Amino acid sequence: VQLVESGGGLVQPGGSLRLSCAASGIIFNMYTMAWYRQAPGKQRELVAEIKSGGNTNYEDSAEGRFFISRDDAKNTVYLQMNSLKPEDTAVYYCYAGGVFGLKFWGQGTQVTVSS
Repeated sequence: VQLVESGGGLVQPGGSLRLSCAASGIIFNMYTMAWYRQAPGKQRELVAEIKSGGNTNYEDSAEGRFFISRDDAKNTVYLQMNSLKPEDTAVYYCYAGGVFGLKFWGQGTQVTVSS
C-alpha cells in the first residue's frame, strides 16, 4: 500500500494550495480518506475526511476554507486549502481507513504559510 502526497510548499497568508494524495494497493472506493496535520510540538489532528459515499467532515478551523474531494477513478483524494493562515503551517498527512481497522498513512508533505 502506498499513499503519496504532493502539492505542499510555501505560500503567503491568504493564499491557496491544493494537496493531492494518490493511493495504490487498496480498493480505494471502499476507504474513508482523510487529511491530518501535525505542527511542531503539537499532536496530529484531523483536518478533513471524506467517506466512501462522499460525506465529509471538517475540523472547526478548516470549515469554510478547506475542501476535501475524491476521485475514485484516479484513486486520489484532494485537499483544497484557501485563505491560508500562519497557524495552518504543519506537515499534512494523507490517511486511508478501511474495514477491520486497516489504517494507512502517507509520508507527509510540508505546508508553510508565511510572508
